[in-house]
Amino acid sequence: MYSMRPMGTLTLGSTLILKHCTGNSWRSRMETPDLHNLPINPNPPSIMHIDLNSYFATIEQQANKHLRGKPVLIAAYDSPRGCVVAPSKEAKKAGIKVGNRVLEARLIAPNAVVRTPDTALIRDAHVKFNKICRDYSPNVVPKSIDELVIDFAGMDYYLKDRSLTEIAQEIKGRIQKEVGEWVTCSVGISTNRFLAKVAASYQKPDGLVVIDQTNILKIYSTMELTDLPYIKYKNQARLKEAGIFTIADFLQADAEVLKARVFESVNGYAWYKRIRGWEVDAIEFARKSFGQDYMLQKVTRDPKVLAQILLKLCEKMGRRLRRHGNVAYRIHTSCIFVDRTWWHQQKKFRSPMYTTLELFRAAQYILDLRPDEIKKIAKISVSCYDLAPSKSSQISLFEDAENKMRKVSDALDEINNRYGEFVITPAAMMSMDKTVVDRIAFGAVKEIQDLYESYS
Repeated sequence: MYSMRPMGTLTLGSTLILKHCTGNSWRSRMETPDLHNLPINPNPPSIMHIDLNSYFATIEQQANKHLRGKPVLIAAYDSPRGCVVAPSKEAKKAGIKVGNRVLEARLIAPNAVVRTPDTALIRDAHVKFNKICRDYSPNVVPKSIDELVIDFAGMDYYLKDRSLTEIAQEIKGRIQKEVGEWVTCSVGISTNRFLAKVAASYQKPDGLVVIDQTNILKIYSTMELTDLPYIKYKNQARLKEAGIFTIADFLQADAEVLKARVFESVNGYAWYKRIRGWEVDAIEFARKSFGQDYMLQKVTRDPKVLAQILLKLCEKMGRRLRRHGNVAYRIHTSCIFVDRTWWHQQKKFRSPMYTTLELFRAAQYILDLRPDEIKKIAKISVSCYDLAPSKSSQISLFEDAENKMRKVSDALDEINNRYGEFVITPAAMMSMDKTVVDRIAFGAVKEIQDLYESYS
């Protein structure tokens, strides 16, 4: 068993006193007890969740001092019907939310400044953020472009007799020094990834909250069910059907009830453990697919424009496929039409696909199968799956030609990785910068590893 560490205090606002561990010895977390009468996890917190506040907008303000203190809106497009994807802290205070149209946001805050994402700045800041965190533990996992989780279990060497709150304060200071003085973050510390995320979201912006067995019930008493990560209206409805209306009810619910009546799967057991601070989310799943999608700035049915867009998406997807040493046997292509109807189709191919041209030909073949070519397309997506290691794929009768094409693809990837994306492109992709704008997907965790490799 673990002995409890001495406790310190952290004041949240003016009413709530939170506790934090100040011990200097961190051991491996103990095994989870049986599900019957499972207690709140009594172990010292060892997970830290760091969330950069209003990231896209803040990075824009960091780079442009004249925007600081003003409501800044990062939108997919700066036209009136463009969708706000990231409002600044000032814009949030004014009442602007993610999903508002630019036109709506300007009615709320007439002085709002609209910008499209500066992807180079955003990626560069994330890489700096990641490097800072890795100075404190090798166990750093990105959850999105603006969130990282650090596992400190067994990291005595890195802690150097400091508490996690001291480490968090140091990281906060380094972020403002090395990423930018306008950049703030909210930090959550707890015994598992779930509660660390809850803690990071509890006090924004620029918060530092620790949740452990001494204050978890008090924290929960101030929250609604939908304040919990991953509990949205569908899960809330299921919980209510089982007589669970508050987080206190959630804690009192039997594990079998959660499994059989609420989640209708073993996921109910996971939730029973998760909300008590036991770790169930430290799992990395193997890559099963690669994909790209793009929302068109201007809807179109022009086959030439659609082919150019699809080719660029296949090039981006193909580079990631090849970087991971895979080939694909299946392609899925889909599109959303201007009337918001959706069409999709997938096909398995006998030969493995590796090069951009192979992927594009397959994707274009599927796209041409759509039943209504008259409708204008608003969004197009492509993904490849049914993956296999590239070296073990079966060689066809055209081995020499295929090997030559693969070597050409590898050489082009190496040049683009070294000197910048799309330095060398197929001729059909020339002058497409304004047709397919560079984007960063929210929460695209697996693509972030590609970002690290491109900076190495």
